[in-house]
Amino acid sequence: MNRYLPVAQQHFLTALASTSVVVKSICATVLLLYLISWLVDTHVALGVTPGYLFPPNFWIWTLVTHPVVEQHILGVAVNVATVIVAGRLLEPLWGALELLIFFAVVNISAGLLSGLSYVLTYAATFDLRYLFAVHVFGAPAFLGGVLVALKQTSGDTTVLRVPQIRLKAAPALALLALSILRLAGLLDSSAPLAGCGYGALAGWVYLRFYQRHSRGRGDMSDHFAFASFFPEALQPAVGFVAGLVHAALVKIKVCRKMVKRYDVGAPSSITISLPGTDPQDAERRRQLALKALNERLKRVEDQSAWPSMEDEEDDDDDEVRTDAPLLPTRDPSPPAPSSTQNPTGQESSIISFEDAPVHS
Repeated sequence: MNRYLPVAQQHFLTALASTSVVVKSICATVLLLYLISWLVDTHVALGVTPGYLFPPNFWIWTLVTHPVVEQHILGVAVNVATVIVAGRLLEPLWGALELLIFFAVVNISAGLLSGLSYVLTYAATFDLRYLFAVHVFGAPAFLGGVLVALKQTSGDTTVLRVPQIRLKAAPALALLALSILRLAGLLDSSAPLAGCGYGALAGWVYLRFYQRHSRGRGDMSDHFAFASFFPEALQPAVGFVAGLVHAALVKIKVCRKMVKRYDVGAPSSITISLPGTDPQDAERRRQLALKALNERLKRVEDQSAWPSMEDEEDDDDDEVRTDAPLLPTRDPSPPAPSSTQNPTGQESSIISFEDAPVHS
């Protein structure tokens, strides 16, 4: 185990060095608050507590501070790893500012929705533990958002080969794992599950409808629909319900109907409206094609290695054998034509042609 620690440390420092100041600042804040948590209960003062979030207390700052608060070293590792993965895979596509906006939107939305859910649960059960004993903090909210973003950008990437698991199934698997841990009693509360679920939902809503990019706003492609997060057997029913909800939100002006416009570059400036597609699909397929091409070139380079000494010896033997004449050499003086049979009873291998008599 100890021999792998220097290698892991080297990879961690290399990955962290290649990220922007946004990622480094978030990781440094997580580590600093973890050290402070040895002295004070930072998860109470900086985490989202449903009873303190809303009036009359109104601890609004906890919506900003809760994603960088951790109590255990395992939580610190997951938090820092999530931020670094986002910096390595999402930041090159979006930029540092857009990654910071995504971090803020996902965590603030997840903290607000989690607190509101526990307040409604208290209203239904009158159990004060849902107001003051629950603390939402840490990496689960941003983890859910990052997994949704990775599903959008590289959902067809294979994570495990046996069994075959693609990255597009990662959000559902993360929620399933947290549910199992909660049922097994390994989690103190359902706050991590709620944070991850609401973080994934907030990330999907932002990327689906509101994220600005050079091609417009949002991503209305079919592979990123809400139903695609569910098993194939449930996708038709979920898609129908999601379509009804979206239509209702469009009518009350909460969401707007997305129509993508593409300029085909013709001289007549023809513009085609395709509401069901998005250039994100073409970009995703281009990235997959480049990845496949790089893997194929790598295999070709591995196969074109220098031959061994045995191969060189075999090649020298082949050259010696090929230097030998294919046909036996003949005496330059032609033999005298003979019409007699070979004394050994075999026919002669030399055929002579005589001039045909000329008829006058």
